[in-house]
Amino acid sequence: MPEDIRDKSSIDHDDVTALNFVNASTPYVFRRHFRQGLRSHIMEILDPSDVQIEQSGKVIDGIRWFPKAAPRRMFRIFRARLKTLENALTEIGRVKIVERYLAPDFMATSIECIVDYRGPEGWDLVLCGFQEYVNGEILDPWTILDASDLLPTLYDTIRDRGRATPLSRDEWIRTVRQKGSRFIEKVKQMITKDGHIPDLSGLGNLIITATGNIRLVDINNISRVSLDSSIRLDEKGYPVCDKSVEALSLIEEKVLGRPVDMGADYYQLFLNPDRRNAVKAKEELFWKQKIFYR
Repeated sequence: MPEDIRDKSSIDHDDVTALNFVNASTPYVFRRHFRQGLRSHIMEILDPSDVQIEQSGKVIDGIRWFPKAAPRRMFRIFRARLKTLENALTEIGRVKIVERYLAPDFMATSIECIVDYRGPEGWDLVLCGFQEYVNGEILDPWTILDASDLLPTLYDTIRDRGRATPLSRDEWIRTVRQKGSRFIEKVKQMITKDGHIPDLSGLGNLIITATGNIRLVDINNISRVSLDSSIRLDEKGYPVCDKSVEALSLIEEKVLGRPVDMGADYYQLFLNPDRRNAVKAKEELFWKQKIFYR
């Protein structure tokens, strides 16, 4: 019996075009994105002419270059089983909360759709998304670099990898801090007004662009923030809410280069040393179970 698309560890172009809800004669090329999660297959949607240039190269000033094909969009296939239409709409509703606060400047916007999937066990509902592609470098809150080193290092990496930026290093850092302050403000508003936070803790979930913007690209794990003593785990057993609040504090410290404002009630709760020790124990248990989250 064929394997359900949601259960496969990875998929390729042929897997996508074999889906009953995808046009098999589409001219586009689907390629597995290097950043895969437990919750979604993530595929690049590529123009075939760009793939041809990537493979055969092009001559510029007498030198043959092989530029990597840039995705036109990203295609996500949600792995979770959705028992009812209401389950699917609830997932989309969480995405809409994030969009309300972060779109379009601070997230990769996505068109969510619910499809009828014909799998090996019959028809089922599957949630998919066509997401904007964001080009940039990963902003890792857990990096060992401190506030004085993080942004200069990211700027140099962007320049070294050939991503043009019209700004000098000092201008870029000022821009990142200005926009980063707004990003943090928006996430805090999401917590206080709507009681939700996106997953800021996963490696690769945040991208910093050549123009100095911070953008959330992983919108598959959005947590409810409850201000009580319970440490809530996601369906994979990871304390993602606590770790996302901790990541937010690290972004505030390292990107803005300022001490964390501990006046917020969620910081007082989630950054309490005793709670952080308890969260660390749950995180270690998660890794011992060898469930690769980040």
